[in-house]
Amino acid sequence: MTSNDPIFEVQDVTLRFGGVTSLNNVSIQHERGEILSVIGPNGAGKTSLFNCLTGVYVPQEGSITFHPSVTKAINIVGRPPHRVAHAGVARTFQTSRMFNALTTFENVKIGVEARQKTGPIGAMLKLPRTRHEEKYSDQRSHELLEFVNLTHRTNTLADSLPYGDRRRLEIARALGTDPKVLLLDEPAAGTNPSEKLALAELINRINTELDISILLIEHDMKLVMSLAERIIVLNFGGVIAEGTPQQIQNNPLVIEAYLGASDEAKQ
Repeated sequence: MTSNDPIFEVQDVTLRFGGVTSLNNVSIQHERGEILSVIGPNGAGKTSLFNCLTGVYVPQEGSITFHPSVTKAINIVGRPPHRVAHAGVARTFQTSRMFNALTTFENVKIGVEARQKTGPIGAMLKLPRTRHEEKYSDQRSHELLEFVNLTHRTNTLADSLPYGDRRRLEIARALGTDPKVLLLDEPAAGTNPSEKLALAELINRINTELDISILLIEHDMKLVMSLAERIIVLNFGGVIAEGTPQQIQNNPLVIEAYLGASDEAKQ
């Protein structure tokens, strides 16, 4: 359910790489509490948009404003990725990026500790705040593993996890940073039908139980249509449609650009 106030405002963003325009005058508003999906063909600019929202890319034109609360606004353009993450923006990637030689618990703990303030000196001296943060990070990591249903994998090396578990582990690590908004880049890629159902349930729980806004890039139209309150369609770097799932399914421009190739998406 949306609260009719923005968590992200993207205004007239243009991103170029040499002579190639990846995003062309893109404007998007993501409402606080909303599950918003961005879809489009390969090369439409979806991941470029995510990279702009997280500070990885700096657009040549336009503005990106993040609202971690209703009273605070942060300019994302030019802000380094670690500062964007610390402000409350977390993301996952198209391909799983885990620390393969570490356990699931250790991977999640890295996410939790990214928000902590203890420096090298505090860690060496074992100051009271250091001990408190260590206890909290252990507790929070166990809580997140339970939330994504990976408690039984606590001591399993990330490299040994089945693919669906790896995707959930990546989400748990992102949640460890205590985000206000979670950007999911094709989270269902490579998963089987039962894993997709579990993933959809998990995304809904993140949205409703943790009160985290969701921005979702996904090619699986059944998953998108079941989750998204609103959908934005990109093609050739520009927004060609925006609306509810039903409106998007019936939009001739979308059918031509993307959905028309799959009858499954219209079911």
